[in-house]
Amino acid sequence: MKKLIKRYAFPVLMALALGALLIFNNTRGVAAIKTTFDTLKEMLFVLPPIFILLGLLDIWVPKETMVKFLGEGSGIKGILIAILIGSAPIGPLYAAFPVAAVFMKKGAKFSNIVLFLGAWSTTKVPMIAVEVTTLGSKFGFVRLSLSLVGICLIALIMHFVMKKDEVEQIYLNAQDL
Repeated sequence: MKKLIKRYAFPVLMALALGALLIFNNTRGVAAIKTTFDTLKEMLFVLPPIFILLGLLDIWVPKETMVKFLGEGSGIKGILIAILIGSAPIGPLYAAFPVAAVFMKKGAKFSNIVLFLGAWSTTKVPMIAVEVTTLGSKFGFVRLSLSLVGICLIALIMHFVMKKDEVEQIYLNAQDL
């Protein structure tokens, strides 16, 4: 029972906060509820295809292959693959986290997971194409270059700052998903 309360405490608190907002400021409460349902609707369209692809990835890609290309000994090849995989998809950042969890289950190195998430959030190919056509190639490529440097620095810093047991706990949490 305690685990159930802990698991659902945040959604229940948010529902209560929405209810209170609805009572004390009806206009904003209605707007907040509309935004909540719009976001839920978007998630229902985005997440099912992601989960289908994850299931296929889980079945089709052996753990040995994932370790070879994104694992501890992958080196620069793993860095480039993580960035390329992260740059290719179209979709919101929250869709990247289940993918990252599957990568963890398959033995991908933590810094490559960080690079993948960073690339998903900042270096998507369609986004770069829009930036280049609307803001110019100089802007697009400077922003892309700075983003790549930034995500590499973040991955490097996290590699040195995070303790081994903290990373292991993250991997254990990914196993539970």
